[in-house]
Amino acid sequence: MTTLRTVLALGACWLAMPASAGQFPLPQGCTAYATVQMRSCLVSQHYRCEGEPEDNQWAVQSDGQGPFFANLIDGETRWLQSYDLYTGEQDRLGEENDPASFSELLERGRDDFDFFTESSYGELRRYVGHDRLTGQTATIDGIVLEQTEFELTAYDSDGAEVWSRKGNQYVHRGWRIFFPGTEHFENAFGDKADTVENPVEFALPGDKGFLENEPKYDCDTLTASLKLTPTDGGPRP
Repeated sequence: MTTLRTVLALGACWLAMPASAGQFPLPQGCTAYATVQMRSCLVSQHYRCEGEPEDNQWAVQSDGQGPFFANLIDGETRWLQSYDLYTGEQDRLGEENDPASFSELLERGRDDFDFFTESSYGELRRYVGHDRLTGQTATIDGIVLEQTEFELTAYDSDGAEVWSRKGNQYVHRGWRIFFPGTEHFENAFGDKADTVENPVEFALPGDKGFLENEPKYDCDTLTASLKLTPTDGGPRP
């Protein structure tokens, strides 16, 4: 089973490697099924591990410096665990007033959710929002995805709004996963940001670029250094 120590070791392993190496160090006992190159100088690796429930899966996001964020979801895309690979901060799923349900999204076209997470530093966050299928599809590098519209608001332990996000994402029915798209972010201090992180290329086992961990798109732009982090509103699991 992939543990916190394994995930953090993965990040340390990459950071110790020369950038030219470019290959993702897949944890022992895990099997990857896709490498996704995205806009805003991001690449993500998607894999499942022995010892985990069958429908659980990991995703690790990397930028030009290497892996920076890892998260574990189940078959309903519930946010089970996430890790900041630089600081070691961990978030775990807590109380769920209305659990996220990928099945409900596919069956009804909309899923509402309301749940809490607790960080390894004892910080509580509440997340309230919804996902809705728009009815639009996109074929990206031969992979058929369905577009969603979403809204998500985070609250602190006192019920004060911390940040809100809204925009469009993509889902893959067979993989039971969300991919980022375009969104608008605002926090309680009045800061605003618009991001574009759409998938551009998919590499499956045997394809050129599979497990390649060097991002390819938008890495020479200023926006590549301004990506949101999990603690300030992104990325979403």
